[in-house]
Parts: sequence; C-alpha cells; structure tokens
Amino acid sequence: MLIHRATAETRVPVILIGTRRIEYSVTVGSSRRYTYFRFRPDRTLEIVLPRGRKVDLASAIRSRQSWILKHFDDMSQSRRILDADQVMFDGEHLKLVFEESQEREELIHDPIRKEVVVRSSQRPRVRELVRRWFLRETSRYVVGKLEELSAVLGVKYRRADVRQIKNWGYCTRDGRLSFNLQLIALPERLREYVILHELAHLSEFNHSSAFKGRLAAFCPDYRQRERELDKIVTL
Repeated sequence: MLIHRATAETRVPVILIGTRRIEYSVTVGSSRRYTYFRFRPDRTLEIVLPRGRKVDLASAIRSRQSWILKHFDDMSQSRRILDADQVMFDGEHLKLVFEESQEREELIHDPIRKEVVVRSSQRPRVRELVRRWFLRETSRYVVGKLEELSAVLGVKYRRADVRQIKNWGYCTRDGRLSFNLQLIALPERLREYVILHELAHLSEFNHSSAFKGRLAAFCPDYRQRERELDKIVTL
C-alpha cells in the first residue's frame, strides 16, 4: 500500500492498494478519542481525526487497509442512477445528452436510441429535469402496481404518495405509504420488491420473523433483491 499526500501537481491525496486508486480527504471531528473512516457516494474516502489529538495518519490508514479495500470494492460494483453522461431508467443505463437552449427547457426520452436528451439554458438543470421526469413516471407506475399487489396480499392502504425521501419507501401505522420518486429508475423486479415490502408492513409493522415470513411468501428471493438494491446509488 502506498499513501500519496496532495501536492501542487496531484491536488488530491490518494491511497494506492494494488490497482485501486482511492482518493481521500482529512477532517477533524468532534470526538477527542476516535478516528473514523467513511466513504462518500462518489467513492472518495473521508478520514475524520479526533480533535486536539495527534494521529499518525499513515499508520491509521494501514490499520484499516482491509476495511478500506472491502468497502471500496463493494462501492465499485454499485450502479449510479445519474452520472454526467448516463441515467438509469427501468434498470437500464441510457445515454444522457445535454443540449444548451435558451428558448426551451425539456427532457425527451428516446427508447429506440436508448438516450435521454435534456435541453436547458444551464447544465446543472439536468438533475432537476431528471427528477421531475422520475416523479411523473414513478407516480404512474406506483398507482397501477399498488392496485395489483395490494389485491394479491389482501391488504388495504389508506393513501400513497411519491416524493423525494431518503429510503426507497416507508409505511406509517395508519396505513399511509410513501415511495421514492427514483423508483422508476430501478429494474422491475426491484421496484416490485419495494412495493411488496411496504405492503407487507400493513399487516406486520416491524421487521420480525413474522414480517419476513409474510414477505417471503410473495417474494421468495427477497434477500437477493435487497442485496441488489443496496448496490444502487441514488441522486
């Protein structure tokens, strides 16, 4: 393992482990005792040092080498919903094309060419237009899928909405369901799992063995679908 500090030429400090090149940054946290390691969604490593305490950074990194390597490799297998040049929709990565336009702002999905064209006056607007597209398409999908799967499970929900939330979905005790607007980006089997999971909570409001048994009855491979879902990096 090699550790390179930032220089005028390299700009960003890196850790080299085999063929892996891991960029990192160092900050000072509130703890006075512990050093923390955590990865950001962009696969850069953040090292949080204890306040008011001197730490041998190279030794600290070496002591966590196995952990760093495992988590970096796990994240390297992740699938990002939105990158600079592609966007995931229905589990497939489509080419993202930005066209500067002062006259109109629109997003056009071309399934034949497998691309999404975004026209706007500024490139940073791409994320917002993709978000609106997801909101519209996810809402349409959830309405139909909830009707289908709630009948299969024999449960009734009070109401449902689609919006920007941290999790893929959640259920309240009074039967209100919420789903992440990015749901439509996922493959059908993962979208279905999320809805089945939340509907199962209507009869088992916990993650007990009873809940897992009920979920398994309608989704036998739910654990595999959970693992696949964990590899998706959201907006």
